[in-house]
Amino acid sequence: MTSLFQILSFALDIFWFIIIAHIIMSWLVGFQVLNLRQPLVAQIWNGLNRLLEPIYGPIRKILPNMGGLDLAPLIVIFGLFAIRTILYNNIAAFG
Repeated sequence: MTSLFQILSFALDIFWFIIIAHIIMSWLVGFQVLNLRQPLVAQIWNGLNRLLEPIYGPIRKILPNMGGLDLAPLIVIFGLFAIRTILYNNIAAFG
């Protein structure tokens, strides 16, 4: 069962990295450091959006309109932190 805990922890780490990469890339695109007309940048951007939009979409429907501020990634990161805390507090159940 310890390996199951390690797999879940690793999956959460990867998902955390993907969300942080999406947040940073959205800032870089927003400040025009990255140009979406470049094929590689556009492919990465579209891939990240396709991966994260099913998660962000329902959260965005619940949250009020904040103008240009998107709080969905913050809510997802908070949820990941909560899941990670629950896993680490219950590590004895995996052993």
